Amino acid sequence: MLRLPHGDVPTPAFMPVGTRATVRGLAPEDVANTGASMLLANAYHLWVRPGEDVVAALGGLHKFMGWQRPILTDSGGFQVFSLKEFATVTEEGVRFRSPEDGAYRFMSPEVCLGVQETLGVDVAMALDECIEWPATRERVVASTQRTTRWLHRAIAARKRPERTALFGIVQGGTYADLRAAHAAEIAALDLDGFAIGGLSVGEDGGARNAMIEASIPSLPEDRPRYLMGVGQPIDIADAVIRGVDMFDCVLPTRAGRHAQAYTWDGRRNLRNAAYARDTSPIDPSCPCRACATFSRGYLRHLVKAEEQLAGRLLTEHNLTFYQQLVGRLRAAILSSDPARLEQVRQDAVRASGQAAPVVSS
Repeated sequence: MLRLPHGDVPTPAFMPVGTRATVRGLAPEDVANTGASMLLANAYHLWVRPGEDVVAALGGLHKFMGWQRPILTDSGGFQVFSLKEFATVTEEGVRFRSPEDGAYRFMSPEVCLGVQETLGVDVAMALDECIEWPATRERVVASTQRTTRWLHRAIAARKRPERTALFGIVQGGTYADLRAAHAAEIAALDLDGFAIGGLSVGEDGGARNAMIEASIPSLPEDRPRYLMGVGQPIDIADAVIRGVDMFDCVLPTRAGRHAQAYTWDGRRNLRNAAYARDTSPIDPSCPCRACATFSRGYLRHLVKAEEQLAGRLLTEHNLTFYQQLVGRLRAAILSSDPARLEQVRQDAVRASGQAAPVVSS
């Protein structure tokens, strides 16, 4: 159980992504109805627009967006480093030109943490250096060392530790020895939690699991471990089995906006003509509004008619499914039954199956 100023978060936990202080297409009560106890926003985007001072003047991020449960903010480092030709990286930080307004900005570890503390979030992520994949060992070593130096600066810059927890990020590319060494190095620091970053950037599941296995042994058991930006149901199940507690990913919301619905029998493509006269719910075992109220045939109609309600209902369904997934993993862990945990993993394999092909009508 992760205990934070705005409430308790049972783990394993999946955080819906609300990049710009909103989970796209859903009202806060819709997100709460999926069972989510915590969500993620992006410090970079809120820094650029509307600005952390504006959010603070309007009561802080929780009041601003109408969400009173815990919030974690990603530092925005990934977004800044993805600008590439518009960004200059030095030891002090990153100077870049914002594509949103064309203005030049400078993000340092201190600025990044200050933005997040001003927003008033429950968990802030330290700024790390995000690099390309694949990268040479020399490049990964230099980047990981800079991430560590920046982390020390973030710790020194904290002004509101009682209100905003600080997580450091384990880097090391796909080099197991570098991952293990970096995890051990930052585990010795005074941090509230630890993230495993720099993954889900193109590596396969086996490589990702190997990097998790290299990192976890050095991370304290009494602090949350957060795998950033992952992913498919099987990715989450495999990471939980290896000791990860927290996850975020745009996949369930993006899939919902593209007519894809996750179920324990695999992903359903609601564009498929096979659903045109189907009176069944998306998933009979799902308690979400879409499954409790509407048929697959009606949802397909909304999709084909390009009605906004389609994306909203399917997003809500997918987020409910992901909360069911982590809930089942949690129950399996509490049961202390390895067979039960493996059964959830096998169900996650099936749920992650490719969507059925689109059949034109």
